[in-house]
Amino acid sequence: MRRFRLSIAMAALVPAAALALTGCGDDASGSDAKGSSTGSCPGGKVRFGVEPFEDAAKLTPAYKTLGKALETKLGCPVEVQIVQGYSAEVLALQNGKLEIAQFGPLGFVFASQRTGAQAVASFGNPDRTVSSYKAGIWVKKDSPIKTVADLKGRTLALSDAGSTSGDALPRFAIKKAGLAESDVKRQYAGGHPQALLALTYGKVDAAEINTQQQATSTEEKQFDASKYRQIWASDPIPNDPIAVRKDLDPAFRAKLVSALTSLTPQDVAKVGSYLDVEPGPLVPVAKQTYQPLFDLAKTLGLTEKDV
Repeated sequence: MRRFRLSIAMAALVPAAALALTGCGDDASGSDAKGSSTGSCPGGKVRFGVEPFEDAAKLTPAYKTLGKALETKLGCPVEVQIVQGYSAEVLALQNGKLEIAQFGPLGFVFASQRTGAQAVASFGNPDRTVSSYKAGIWVKKDSPIKTVADLKGRTLALSDAGSTSGDALPRFAIKKAGLAESDVKRQYAGGHPQALLALTYGKVDAAEINTQQQATSTEEKQFDASKYRQIWASDPIPNDPIAVRKDLDPAFRAKLVSALTSLTPQDVAKVGSYLDVEPGPLVPVAKQTYQPLFDLAKTLGLTEKDV
């Protein structure tokens, strides 16, 4: 997923991208910021933060559909907010400004460590297994580069610092190939689409292209795999977790998880299309689902500053 590296000072929600989804009645009386013992909506509404892993203009209608469906299940308003990035989202969750938040897999590692955020759902396949994607490194078809080891002295376009598939995993592949990070000239392009374009326009020798970006760009006729060659692919990465704030009232948390995991594939399909997921429901997950990412962060010595 595409991840943006922002300073803490920039951590503010993007007003223009916020969606106030209302329409289902909810009696907010008697509820507080953490929800009531009866499981009613905290503060009269549920605030759902989403990192901009794709153009916000594309994500807005997709999450509007998902948010409206969740609103109907819960019986109270759901406000979806497309945030500026990881820093904005984790601070909003930490400061009680969000009840639920969708993080990238690696972002969740640090959000969990910092705020106690708890993963509860992710995007499922039709058979209700957790969907996944893969990181990849590609070169042009006629490139002399055959393996990751051949990247020594070459330029490699990565998406953003802190991206799971666009930074951490390709760096791990370089390490496993016996190269020092300084052996490869890494260039952060500013996103998965930009990394792909850097390769297509010959600005770099190789680029990270994950399976999600490959699917989107292929559909939009911006990428023809027959003209390129993949020299490395990661193990499957579980898709983005939807996490809840640690201090949510237990009764409301249970209600929220039930609502999320009972959404229909049609409710989730528009968002899933940007994650290269076949139409399926949201399925339960837990911290251990993302344990490989916790292990990866430890192996590479990553910290929250790397996100």
